[in-house]
Amino acid sequence: MSVIIKPVISEKANYLTDLRGTYSFLVDTKANKIQIKNAVEAAYGVKVADVNTMIYAPKVSSKYTKKGLQVGKTNKLKKAVVKLNEGEVIDIFAV
Repeated sequence: MSVIIKPVISEKANYLTDLRGTYSFLVDTKANKIQIKNAVEAAYGVKVADVNTMIYAPKVSSKYTKKGLQVGKTNKLKKAVVKLNEGEVIDIFAV
């Protein structure tokens, strides 16, 4: 089981990286904070100071078609915001 799915690269994530030194990752929904911390430390060779997680519920959408009401939903997501120790840096684009 791979804990880290991919890093989040967006304007807000880059802004928080520059401002606070935090990095955002999409992670497995069943992973806990200790597993996330160990996975980031092993993958990038840095020391993690703090891990915050948030779970995004699936978004449900529906539309009316000739065949009736079509309902679909997106997947549930979990995002982890990882704060590194002072002086530590992850080069996401190099990996």
